[in-house]
Amino acid sequence: MKAQAAMALEPGTLPATELERVFRDHYAAVFRAAYRITGNSTDAEDALQTVFLRMLKRGPAADPVDNMASFLHRSAVNAALDLVRARQTNRNVPLDDLKPVLAEAAQHRPDRLQAASEIREWLRGALARLSPRIAQMFVLRFFEGKENPEIARLLNTTPGTVAVTLSRTRDRLEREFRSYLGGVA
Repeated sequence: MKAQAAMALEPGTLPATELERVFRDHYAAVFRAAYRITGNSTDAEDALQTVFLRMLKRGPAADPVDNMASFLHRSAVNAALDLVRARQTNRNVPLDDLKPVLAEAAQHRPDRLQAASEIREWLRGALARLSPRIAQMFVLRFFEGKENPEIARLLNTTPGTVAVTLSRTRDRLEREFRSYLGGVA
């Protein structure tokens, strides 16, 4: 069955109806993966579109896809990381383009909202600096809550490799965050 699925999904031979089925089956997961990295729906939709356009444009020399869910998730992470990296190179926003800040609810202190926003931006940047495979492991574990054996299966590796990679990555990000805070944390 797996060989048949891989053959049916060979690049260049994917019929439009099959691509449509793949889209219907996986678009939500692709969107969620991209959203968790980009932090906004517009960028996540751009990443979603990029993933499926790239899939449509795959040439006949490309490798067949054995695990469509894993392939699409990896593609979504890569597309989202590309968007985040591109946004970091152009951070200047004219003040006229910013929406006015509306009054916040009493339970939302502005300093806490700002700090949380800054931490999210820092984390997006830190994920963009990681290799795509390591970033994907991190997102699967800490954003999507997947367990190490499931991550290993999705990424075609061992649970031990996933555990070691995640531990080292978490330690690295923690050191970088302390440095970001000026050694206070």
